[in-house]
Amino acid sequence: MVVTTPQVIEPDQILDRALRPQKLKDYVGQTAMKRALGISLAAARQRREPLGHTLFYGPAGLGKTTIANVIAKEMGAPFRGTSGPALEKAGDLAAVLTTLPEGGVLFIDEIHRLNRSIEEILYPAMEDFSLDIIIGKGPAAQTLKLALPPFTLLAATTKIGGLSSPLRSRFESIFQLGFYSHDELCVILERSAKMLKVKASEAGLRAIADRSRATPRVANRLLKRVRDFALVEADGAIIPETVSETMKLLDVDGLGLEKSDRQMLRVMIEQFRGGPVGLGTLAAATAEEPDTIEDVYEPFLLQQGLIARTSRGRMATPRTYEHLGLIPPNTLL
Repeated sequence: MVVTTPQVIEPDQILDRALRPQKLKDYVGQTAMKRALGISLAAARQRREPLGHTLFYGPAGLGKTTIANVIAKEMGAPFRGTSGPALEKAGDLAAVLTTLPEGGVLFIDEIHRLNRSIEEILYPAMEDFSLDIIIGKGPAAQTLKLALPPFTLLAATTKIGGLSSPLRSRFESIFQLGFYSHDELCVILERSAKMLKVKASEAGLRAIADRSRATPRVANRLLKRVRDFALVEADGAIIPETVSETMKLLDVDGLGLEKSDRQMLRVMIEQFRGGPVGLGTLAAATAEEPDTIEDVYEPFLLQQGLIARTSRGRMATPRTYEHLGLIPPNTLL
């Protein structure tokens, strides 16, 4: 596959949006979810009704925001996005809901971080398309019910357990997004390379996929960094040798682990004899936030069998020692 080299380099934020698929048929991976969504979208269009409220959960970078945008495009509906932490007051959510056009799509990212008092405002909005506004305080307080135009709530979370049962039960559909296969990442990278207008060999793209942590966001990020290296240090073509040199510069190993990943694994082995070690202790020892360890590092490390979670804490596995070139203790042999 050979395409022309770009003449204009756009900011990464613009490129990130451009690389996202606009239609469901262009969305790669998550086959079962795509089929179920395709049926629901077709039925909603035939009934001329908004799609039922839908929740997506899974590790970061797997396409939850992307699929929300795709749904809005497929429905031909206005899209408005926000996040749980951004909705600090009840008035913030009320302002968003009352200005959302009929049939519009509201996307709330990190919905598990939504304040509980604000969450309660969502219940009547999701069920009855109404908003309960309290006017005044104390005995003189009055409740005003305000009708809302029908809309679709799409939400995403990396912690499905962080949602309350009442909120979770109000979603008509709940989909889990899983890690991507190597072949699926190659398809995504090939499409992105064409859109970025870079020369890329199949072997070069496969080499990037090897190090992409089974995650599309990481794959596209690495592709752009390899593109930059190829443009400055090589002839602009992405081949395995160029990928290898770029990964050395970024300190990304063959499995896709970065320096921070390997540091955490070494701390577990060198300071805690491979574990078990509690999350709080591990966070303090690595100067990382517990949420960062749980949401960013752990999902891929668990999927690769590099750590194990037990009732007593996290433990390094024999594969961890092998990957780091260390000899495991006899208890792990």
